[in-house]
Amino acid sequence: MPKPKTVKNLKIPGVEPPTTICNDPNCPWHGSLRVRGVLLEGKVEKVRAKRLAIIRHTYIYFDHKYKRYERRSKKIAAHLPDCISVKPGDTVVIGETRPISKTVKFVVLGAKKTT
Repeated sequence: MPKPKTVKNLKIPGVEPPTTICNDPNCPWHGSLRVRGVLLEGKVEKVRAKRLAIIRHTYIYFDHKYKRYERRSKKIAAHLPDCISVKPGDTVVIGETRPISKTVKFVVLGAKKTT
């Protein structure tokens, strides 16, 4: 696959397109992977396998029995393209895609800008 010359505009608020170019076909910015469904925000816990990051998504859940809110979290495996560089502790935005593997159904879109 030849190197693409342009970067797609995903129009996601708070996320800037990457400055580097990659040859990853599963990159939403330079490849053919489409982002659909939900966009989530979370913290990077691990960057272990090649092109894989574990994201901890924390959310609020209302318990109807006890009539109160509780904080819950979920670990999500997400594809990490070569053009996006993140390290554990960074806050990132991930988007839902088609299944890439058995457990990977999300892709990292970029680091969230801190204001």
